[in-house]
This record gives sequence, structure tokens and C-alpha cells, in this order.
Amino acid sequence: MTTTSSSLIATAFVLSSGILWGLYWWPVRLLETQGLAGAWGTLAITGAAACLFAPLVALRRRRVDRSDIVSIVAIALGGVAFALYSIGFVYGRVAIIILLFFLTPLWSTLIARCVMGWQTPPVRLLAIAVGLVGLGVMLSADGEAPVSRNLGEWMALASGLLWAISTTGIRSKSRLAAVEAAFTFAAGAALTSLVLAPFLAPWPATATPSWPLIFATGALFWGVSILGLMWATRRLDPARVGILLMSEVLIGAATAAIFAGEALAPLELLGGALVLMCGVLELWPTRARA
Repeated sequence: MTTTSSSLIATAFVLSSGILWGLYWWPVRLLETQGLAGAWGTLAITGAAACLFAPLVALRRRRVDRSDIVSIVAIALGGVAFALYSIGFVYGRVAIIILLFFLTPLWSTLIARCVMGWQTPPVRLLAIAVGLVGLGVMLSADGEAPVSRNLGEWMALASGLLWAISTTGIRSKSRLAAVEAAFTFAAGAALTSLVLAPFLAPWPATATPSWPLIFATGALFWGVSILGLMWATRRLDPARVGILLMSEVLIGAATAAIFAGEALAPLELLGGALVLMCGVLELWPTRARA
């Protein structure tokens, strides 16, 4: 396979993944209607994904044993972030949850500057300012103070922050192979859901969930998609990956408006546009300095 064809395939896969994750809210909401309220639906999906990966990881256990504990924790923390993101769809509006998660570039820049001590180019500082303004506009669209209104929005904010911490650790330390990383990711999400589930909703004793839906969602979103992204991101410029994944925002907002009646108000649209601009500015290529 030539470099050009490999790049084209990777680009197509990242774009497809963004579109796919823009639809993720639907199975989460559907499982809620089937009795898996709160975090129980996310627990079922991520638990199914972890079970699917477990046999493969068991056969390759030596690779895990040789891995740096810091990299394992960083990847598991990514699973924690995505679990909160998933649960947030039960409690908040789809487009707002996705946009709040996509404030990740803001947190990443702050962590890189304040914690890691990495140099912060002026365009990154501009990204922080634009992201904060977008957050304020989006959360104050109803004329009230610019703070999160429900548990879902708080979870989305927390998930974006944790994902920024996770990706910083992954970039710095991770040497874990794709399959083992995907299992660790799903296991971290499943453990988080298991801890939160009893506090958010009672045991779903009378639930009648669709197990084919659960395993299909776990395999497609937490399995195939995560594995493919790990393959694709090694072949593409990080800026291209980040911008292509923003298709998730557009698909999520559009499908939620059409199928769930969750249209955004004009000020929310403006705030969302600023949040996306923050992401673009954070990914903007800058000239390297010593």
C-alpha cells in the first residue's frame, strides 16, 4: 500500500468515525427506554466491548506485562472520560453534551502550559480565549448565569477535561499496542460506569434490553472505531485528525434536532461555533521554536 493510498484510507476512516460517533447518543437513549437508566446502559455497552477484547488480550498478556503503568493509567483515564460523555447523553441535550466535550482543546492547552511546561504559541492563547467566550455564550443563552444546568452538562465538561489529561499522558508515555489499548480503554469506561450506576439509578431489575444492540454498539463504537482510529492517527497529521473528528458535532446536532426535537437556540449556535473555532485554532500549525 502506498503512502498516498494509506493516507486516503486513514482520512476516510477518521471522517467515518466522527460521523459514527455523532450517532452514538441514539443507542444510549434507546437502552434507557428499555430500562437501563443512568449509567446502566453505558455499563452494558462498555462491558460488552471489554468482554469482546478480553480473549485477545489474554493471548497477548506479555505485551501488557511489559507496558508502563503510567501509559495504562492514561488510556484507562480516557475510558473514564468517554464513560462520563456517554452517561451525559441520558441527562442532557445531545448537541450541548458534544460541544462541551469538544472544549478538550482548551483544557489541553492549559495543561500543556501550566502542568507540562510546554511552550504556548500566541494562537493557542487565542484558542483559550475563544473557547471560554464560546462556553459562556452557550451556557448563558437562556439569559441566566453561564453555568452548567444539569448533571449531563457537568459530566460533559468533566469528560473533556479528563480526556485532555488522558491524551497528554498517552502522547507522553503510551507504548501499548492497539488491541491492548482498546481493551484498557473499554475496561476503564466499564469500571467507571459500574461505580456510578448505583448512585444514578436503581438496579434495573425489570429491564428488557436488546442484547444484540448492546453488543453491536460495544463492538462498533468501542471496538472497531477505537481500533481504527488508533491505526489512522499514526498515519495522519494530528490537525487533520482533529478537524475530521469535528464531523461528530455536526451529525450529532443534526440528528438530535431531527429525531429528538433538540434544536439549538441562535445564541447556543453562536457559542457552539466559537467552541469549534477554539478547536481549529488549537490545531492550527505553528512554527516550532526552541
